[in-house]
Amino acid sequence: MRLVFDSLTGNVRRFALAVSREAGDVPVQSVRDAPPAPGEPFLLLTYTFGQGEVPASTAAFLRSHAGGLRGVVASGSYHWGANFGRAGDRIASEFRVPLVARLNKGGTVSDREQVTRWVRSHLPGGGETYGTLD
Repeated sequence: MRLVFDSLTGNVRRFALAVSREAGDVPVQSVRDAPPAPGEPFLLLTYTFGQGEVPASTAAFLRSHAGGLRGVVASGSYHWGANFGRAGDRIASEFRVPLVARLNKGGTVSDREQVTRWVRSHLPGGGETYGTLD
């Protein structure tokens, strides 16, 4: 399992890095980095653009790499009302994956805990972490 993020303001990037640490240093990368191996499972963390749209950079990444998509986390702002985090709804529907969380801006501690639990449950062995034991 890998975390793949797309971030406009840095909120999603910071959230992905925090979840990675809390889940045991799960690999994390931007949609702009080298893609994951074909079929490698990943959780996509992205933002919502404009009136609930999927960012072009996220859509381009998914056109080529959706095979490993296992879930989506979307950020946004409550002030957008019904369009809050709507990119996540669109991606979840199109690719038939769960919307793991919808974040207001950078998310809360509770959001991080929820997403971290989801990531851990999708690691090999249902909770095995990456990294070394000290």
